[in-house]
Amino acid sequence: MQITSSAISLNVPDPAASARFAAHLGFTEEMSADGFISLGHPTAGMNVIFLRTGLATFKPARIAGDAGQGTLLAFVVTGLDAEFERIVAAGATVVTPPETEPWGERYCQFSDDNGLVWQLVEWVS
Repeated sequence: MQITSSAISLNVPDPAASARFAAHLGFTEEMSADGFISLGHPTAGMNVIFLRTGLATFKPARIAGDAGQGTLLAFVVTGLDAEFERIVAAGATVVTPPETEPWGERYCQFSDDNGLVWQLVEWVS
């Protein structure tokens, strides 16, 4: 098998709201329709897709609820502190300001209007 691309698809009440937050990280719309937005990024190596909760085309229907609770989108970046300041200045909701774990993971977290948590990570010595 050869995988030629990859994506994560998340059900959210308002796909446009999550797409607006993703734009802070450099994601851009590649495709959209009613209840659907696919975003790409030049260096992320994957697409992020937002589907409006309740779409009849989502299968299996028994798991068609919101992504919400417990969903964390993490991206390793360079220049985390500067990115944090830039995203805060754009009005994003901060969940966790930059902090460093003992094992060298420096991270910060934001929440979009659907409650998804977006985490930026930078590895430090």
